[in-house]
Amino acid sequence: MKKHLHRLIFNRWSAFFHDLMWVPVSLFIVYWIRFNLQPIPPQYFESFCRITYVSVPVFSIIFWKFGLYRGIWRFASIPDLRRILKAVLLGALVVSLLSAILFRLENIPRTVLILFPLVLIGGLAGPRLSYRLIKDKGFRLQKKEGIRTLVVGAGIAGEMVLRELISRQDYQPVALVDDDIRKHNREIHGVQVYGDLEGIIDMVELFEIELVIFAIPSANHKTVTSVIRKCAKAGVECRTLPTLAEQVGKKLEIEQIRPFTLEDLLSRHVIQLDKNKISKYLKNKVVLVTGCGGSIGSELCRQVARHGVKCLVLYDNGEFNLYSIDNELRDSFPYLQIVTVLGDVKNSERVNWVFKKFAPDVVFHAAAYKHVPMLELNPAEGVCNNVIGTKIVADAADSHGTERFVLVSTDKAVNPVNVMGATKRIAELYCQNHDSYSGTKFITTRFGNVLGSAGSVVPLFEKQIKEGGPVTVTHPEICRYFMTIPESVSLILQAGAMGNGGEIFVLDMGKPVLIKDLAEQMISISGMEPGKDIEISYIGLRPGEKLFEEIFHESENLRRTSHSKLLLARSRKVDWQWLHSEIEELRLASTSRDVSLIHSHIRSVVPEFKNDKVGNPENHSSPVNLRVIDQL
Repeated sequence: MKKHLHRLIFNRWSAFFHDLMWVPVSLFIVYWIRFNLQPIPPQYFESFCRITYVSVPVFSIIFWKFGLYRGIWRFASIPDLRRILKAVLLGALVVSLLSAILFRLENIPRTVLILFPLVLIGGLAGPRLSYRLIKDKGFRLQKKEGIRTLVVGAGIAGEMVLRELISRQDYQPVALVDDDIRKHNREIHGVQVYGDLEGIIDMVELFEIELVIFAIPSANHKTVTSVIRKCAKAGVECRTLPTLAEQVGKKLEIEQIRPFTLEDLLSRHVIQLDKNKISKYLKNKVVLVTGCGGSIGSELCRQVARHGVKCLVLYDNGEFNLYSIDNELRDSFPYLQIVTVLGDVKNSERVNWVFKKFAPDVVFHAAAYKHVPMLELNPAEGVCNNVIGTKIVADAADSHGTERFVLVSTDKAVNPVNVMGATKRIAELYCQNHDSYSGTKFITTRFGNVLGSAGSVVPLFEKQIKEGGPVTVTHPEICRYFMTIPESVSLILQAGAMGNGGEIFVLDMGKPVLIKDLAEQMISISGMEPGKDIEISYIGLRPGEKLFEEIFHESENLRRTSHSKLLLARSRKVDWQWLHSEIEELRLASTSRDVSLIHSHIRSVVPEFKNDKVGNPENHSSPVNLRVIDQL
């Protein structure tokens, strides 16, 4: 490291003295030209010396200030040339003014003042560009070996990738492809653009390609999927550039070029957040996150920690998950005050102790049971955790003067056909109506599936693909809304900033995705061909599962908000005492594990709940066998 630093310093000083040397040399050349390549007359030689004495210190300061030594000659480019132009023109102007003031331009030919900056620009830029040209040609001549690489995309991103590949001995860029016919048969850094993306398979075979790098950041989902499938068919690895979020503030390096992920295929435009508004309600506040060890809860902790909170209280009943997120946050945010509490949201004494001890200003309630088939088999536990647990935390927030309470809900709460969705709908109703009787602002956020969350379909598909298949899909037409975990959490934070209390914010999740397509894309990303290398098997809908999820009830009348990705659902008011009474009856039914009574009280609170026959295209299936339910 020290040796590298010394070399860097030496190279900078060498470049500095090189540039400074060109100041008197350029002046001498200009005087020489002025006198027709003849010796400079004595009286003019004296003026040459005077202007040189002025020019050297002036340009030494300007060269350094303009950062002519930030760049590396090996990668000299337009920004370097721009800096040289600005520095030389300013320096020439200062030298002219000083010469006029000090010497009244006596015996200084006017042509010298005009030609001097032109010659100096050539003297500074020429060696830099020549050095890069020699190096680039040298690499091109030497590179007989390395991973034979095809770059998809001949735009700005493709040029950046190509430049990096050329600078490395372990890669050999062979060809480019691009759908823009104006670029065909042209060259970038000596590498030819041979055709469009349709010819990728032929190119791989013709040039014995070992790696394909996709370098079209603006490409749509269809193009990306097509390239991935072509590469899978050709039996060659396909990688892509890091996203803007991954790349921000960093120079592109080959090590950052990575395999495609499902997020790359399903991601939408980068979400714009009002970070000032989010920081305003989080900065210097005590924030409690329940269910902090889960997929959403842990990402909430990561993002909340970036907003300058006073203290972050982690609350979870899973020991290992709590330990993991606690360790991660302490490593990433060493100066943040973190409190780790092992506890259950169903334990009112523990919850109230946390509120009394730490007095949280903001609560993100992410603790929930979310696995649909599991809660169909264990409805009493679903009620206890998702309904009673939410009530306990919400009541504690109200009693201890919490400013904001943000409930994390699900699209399965809309017209629910399963216990999981119905219990989350009751939690929504409780928080919505609680807002009218509390100083705490109760805000609900509702969204669909998150990619890669624990217990979701994505990890299951990954496991099945690794095992060689088949990948099991419940129904050819089943579809779901998907978001990435960071995307959904960002919008939860935004909703928390926008809410005035009592709202249900619905996250705009774009278009629903066919699970069948999801499976095919994951197989393609893995470098295999769906139906050929990995089979897809349809196993039928599970208990409590429906083909199409909805993001709002027909009576909720979704409307736009000031944020393009957040919609607002109209709240449903109910009698507060009646709701309290029904939830108490639900608690008693859950304690006694009377499944029929549980279902009856759920329907009383959520009339749209249909759990008798769920699963087929009409949202119905065979009745669940109540004899085996909740015997755990």
